[in-house]
Amino acid sequence: MAKVTVQSLVGFQTLLTAGGHSILADEPKGIGTGLGPDPYELLLSALGACTAMTVRMYADRKGWPLASVHAELSHERIHASDCGDCEQDDGIVERITVSIHFEGDLDAAQRERLADIATRCPVRKTLAAGPHISDEVV
Repeated sequence: MAKVTVQSLVGFQTLLTAGGHSILADEPKGIGTGLGPDPYELLLSALGACTAMTVRMYADRKGWPLASVHAELSHERIHASDCGDCEQDDGIVERITVSIHFEGDLDAAQRERLADIATRCPVRKTLAAGPHISDEVV
């Protein structure tokens, strides 16, 4: 089970601790001080890291010559009518775009398979499932 602790600091600065590692989160300058990634950047980072790790695990297991994975992720809110591949047809849609590049001496079939594997990372599955979030004030 993953566990993170969060402690608010000055303004919007927030200290995140996970597995003995600390990360400073913040809002961009103008709202916060911009000293760390904002919450959506952290969300995209989690998805990107999981995607790259999943692809790496698969390629290593197959013995494929994957040198590295490079991904760029973005998040936007758009009108459903502007989304050509969304199931929802009205209101606002949260859209995450993942652009992925595989470096290495891979053939077309290997690249295609890695692209498929990239869509199967556990964080992506969690986001797609629309997890139940329960709150508790202590």
